[in-house]
Amino acid sequence: MRLAASLAALAIVVSAPAALAQGVDDFGAYGGMERRGLERSRQDAAFEIRVGPYNPNVDDDLNGTPYADIFGKKQRWHGGFEADWQLFRIPQTLSLGPGFGAHYTSSSAKAPLESGEGRSAQDTSLTIVPLHLVGVLRVDALADRLHVPFCPYAKLGFGYAFWWSKDGDKPATSNGVQGKDASYGLVYALGISGRLDWLDPDDAASADASVGINHSSIFIEYFSSNLNGFGSNSVMQVGTRTYVFGVMLEI
Repeated sequence: MRLAASLAALAIVVSAPAALAQGVDDFGAYGGMERRGLERSRQDAAFEIRVGPYNPNVDDDLNGTPYADIFGKKQRWHGGFEADWQLFRIPQTLSLGPGFGAHYTSSSAKAPLESGEGRSAQDTSLTIVPLHLVGVLRVDALADRLHVPFCPYAKLGFGYAFWWSKDGDKPATSNGVQGKDASYGLVYALGISGRLDWLDPDDAASADASVGINHSSIFIEYFSSNLNGFGSNSVMQVGTRTYVFGVMLEI
């Protein structure tokens, strides 16, 4: 009994310094916490900063090409964000949950003259603020189980966009009707994210231990929004088919 008690006391004395020597201070994690590898804190959400080309498909459902005639074929861009809640999660395998995104894009050009010959000195513009609410499926098995730092994902849901047109500083009008409205329809995306943790595993684990950032990634996705009111003749198509890229943090 005395021998067992002595061994237990010795084990406590030996292990206590090791436990006290691990933690997080102003310089990050230390004492082994910075080398925890795949041992991560709880992961609940993802946040994306997004940017990409945006050419609205206004002319797709029309006999003419009013958008191309006014704004030409110059490449337009959009930027925004998306926040995902990883509601259902199988650790090191996949996550599923809702995501909400918002973007902004605007096109401008010199307004064409009513005669159709030449352009005026006044600018005309079309501004679009697309929103989307989607279900997001992310597959983490490649990165977490096979150590291949890529995570494919898919999104499907509903899109809604506010849009308005201006002639100079005044709202554009046609037959007394102001050029502003909202469009809606289906959106989907297929993409892949590349984790950056492998570039510096110690810093990645330290960021997780100190501020709760599980993973940082860059991503690229094919994004399609069919915002034509599900085929309605009274809704202007302001959706797009494009590629989006950006950075993502999972927390």
